[in-house]
Amino acid sequence: MCSSLYVVILRQFNHLRRQSFILECIANSLDATNVSVDTFFLIYAASLVFYMQTGFAMLCAGSVRIKNLQNTMLKNILDACGASLGFYTVGFAFAFGGNGDSEGETTFIGTENFFLMGVEQKAVWLFQFSFAATSATIVAGTLAERSQMLAYLCYSAAMTAFVYPVAAHSIWNSAGFLSPYNVDPFLGTGTVDFAGCLVVHITGGLTALIAAKILGPRKGRFYQVDGKITVNDFPGHSIALKALGVFILWFCWYGFNTGSVYHITGEGAATLAQNAAVNTTLAAASGAISALFARVWISERETGEPVFSLCDTLMGCLSGLVSITGGCAFVPAWASIVIGLISGVVYLSGSRLMIRFGIDDAVDAIPIHMLNGMWGCIAVGLFADPAYLVLSHPEMSSAGLFYSNGNLLVCQIVGIFFVFGWVTITMTPFFCVLHYAGWLRADSLEEIVGLDISYHGGFRQRGVETESNHDEEESLYYQRREELREKQRNKIRRRILMMDISLSRGRNSVASASEEKSDDVGNHDDDQGLPPIGRLTI
Repeated sequence: MCSSLYVVILRQFNHLRRQSFILECIANSLDATNVSVDTFFLIYAASLVFYMQTGFAMLCAGSVRIKNLQNTMLKNILDACGASLGFYTVGFAFAFGGNGDSEGETTFIGTENFFLMGVEQKAVWLFQFSFAATSATIVAGTLAERSQMLAYLCYSAAMTAFVYPVAAHSIWNSAGFLSPYNVDPFLGTGTVDFAGCLVVHITGGLTALIAAKILGPRKGRFYQVDGKITVNDFPGHSIALKALGVFILWFCWYGFNTGSVYHITGEGAATLAQNAAVNTTLAAASGAISALFARVWISERETGEPVFSLCDTLMGCLSGLVSITGGCAFVPAWASIVIGLISGVVYLSGSRLMIRFGIDDAVDAIPIHMLNGMWGCIAVGLFADPAYLVLSHPEMSSAGLFYSNGNLLVCQIVGIFFVFGWVTITMTPFFCVLHYAGWLRADSLEEIVGLDISYHGGFRQRGVETESNHDEEESLYYQRREELREKQRNKIRRRILMMDISLSRGRNSVASASEEKSDDVGNHDDDQGLPPIGRLTI
């Protein structure tokens, strides 16, 4: 009887052990599957964010005049190239190096993982690189048609390798002093910036403002009448390219916002991603409608005739996208509509403010990214719903002002002040040095005739070379360029002449030495009766 009971117990034990082994295998398989799914999700989101470079390129191309088209396109390409190298070497390490490995440690900048050494999840680097490239590209349109190529290369490297990473470290790294992931977050909350409203857009927009102020406006953009600044419109050559760029950016913004959950298989991640996608759509739509009808109202009051502006509608759409970026996953749908509606008005007000202060922004990047980035960051402190916040920050003690105390709103404002201070103290002297060295602004005559001619050997319109059809300024430019070329050719001729003289002198010296040697040999041949040793001893 005992032996039978022992056999039954042993069989049950073996059966349970096999079941445990099977469940363990299934769990390991699910873990591996989750990692693969998260990696694919992050790479796909990074691809969408990187494709935003195409949208920015089309937007800039449509906003500039045809004579600066090649120059603008090249700068957009160099943004991606410079950002990839700068963020690979030191940028990622400064932003996320270590990621708060020491419990409770708060640092200003990362000190590990240079050149991606020790980084296992390289998809995170790809996603963050696309963010850094986006922040750098914001400045490209603002400085269009008047900045030198060297200045832009220097700025792009400094931005992605140092300035942007410090801002990202402070808010997104768990060792950052403003990060909500810190062990002891600021005011128990930290600054919430889900997808980069503060880190990406305010950083890029404020840099654009500093650069535009130091660089100055394009020639003929502003002039004074009776002591008042009057603007001279420089319309872009293709509104269709601008519209194409905005549609591409809207599409890519879904990767920008939803991809910021990082791990789509994590608990609550799917809910946050869905909410982010819905809010992105609503904010973009309401921003476009707000800007459209606000422009209609303004034009009717100023001229008596309503104007339905396509350009303002497109910029209002981008303003809505920027303003929802910081809290897209945490605000309810109705709040995203409110945020978008206000963003359109913020854009129009900011654009008029830039003109009043004589700041030339070719693509209105400053009101779109800087001012609406500020509004979006503040909106998080107003509308963040604790039901969504707890999914990403379980230990957060505060929410939006409409749901809780004002700690989160205070943290958001402190984050804005920090990024403003950091970007100002780093980029202002940087651009001042470039300006003092003469590397920032293009030559006045080159600017008038177009940077495509001065930097890229001419421009094409409708497939026909137009270099021979220039006006008075272009003729003057080509005359001066020919004079410079002639001076360069004269320098080369003088160098060649000096080389010929030197070679001639060298040949003459060799010939003289050969003749003297021949004479010595002839004299020695006369002494044929003496042995060779005797000649040396005489």
